[in-house]
Amino acid sequence: MNKAVLGIIISIISLAVTVFAVWGGQRLIEQRTAGRSWKTLTGLLLLTASAAGLLIDVPRLPIVNESIRNLFFHVPMWFAMILVMLVSVWYSVRYLRNPSARLDILSHEAAKAGIVLGLLGLATGSLWAKYTWGAWWTPDPRLNAAAVALLIYGGYLVLRGSFRDEQQRARISAIYNIFAFAAAIPLLFILPRISGNSLHPGQTGNPGFNKYDLDSTMRPVFYAAVIGWILFSFWLTQVSSRLALLREKLNEQ
Repeated sequence: MNKAVLGIIISIISLAVTVFAVWGGQRLIEQRTAGRSWKTLTGLLLLTASAAGLLIDVPRLPIVNESIRNLFFHVPMWFAMILVMLVSVWYSVRYLRNPSARLDILSHEAAKAGIVLGLLGLATGSLWAKYTWGAWWTPDPRLNAAAVALLIYGGYLVLRGSFRDEQQRARISAIYNIFAFAAAIPLLFILPRISGNSLHPGQTGNPGFNKYDLDSTMRPVFYAAVIGWILFSFWLTQVSSRLALLREKLNEQ
């Protein structure tokens, strides 16, 4: 099988997994029951991945050394951020097709959860940069692009606060949310790859993460952390959405 065919197959599988994750995320966020099973799984995955990430033996690779353990925290947070923001975009699309306060709240709360995870990703990335590159922040294309993407989403929160009319706020926010995500994807995944030198793994200055992920001890911990943080993002959105919906009902009375 040549590389082109393999790449197409991987792309199709990735798209199918993403669609399933977004669909499943919505089901979990809107779940009316306690959901003890998946929440227990979330806690176990995060606790196990965190403990194992600090205790297991890791490869002694140049530049990163022991700081490679941050891989179990920093990268999964970004995975979770992208996925929960995609869920937020889907709620925005649904709102534009069938406007309701409930869909607006779900979209808003999912976006806020994504912003929280993005800020955590920037914080852990800055900490990692200090111990590998010697500075809290560098003019690295991926770092700056991530900061710009979060600033765009910060504009989303400012925009929502600038309208008094609820329907106008919800409609314009939904449109902005869709374009914000459309802008974030090239900023996070395309621009850094075409911008030249970068200290980030996979580009000049550092070995790629594929070498880390293939390590037999790190791979299961990394994947557990990714699933755990994604489920946590849905959990966080569910809790904040329920509180927002309760406030909405109280304001209507």
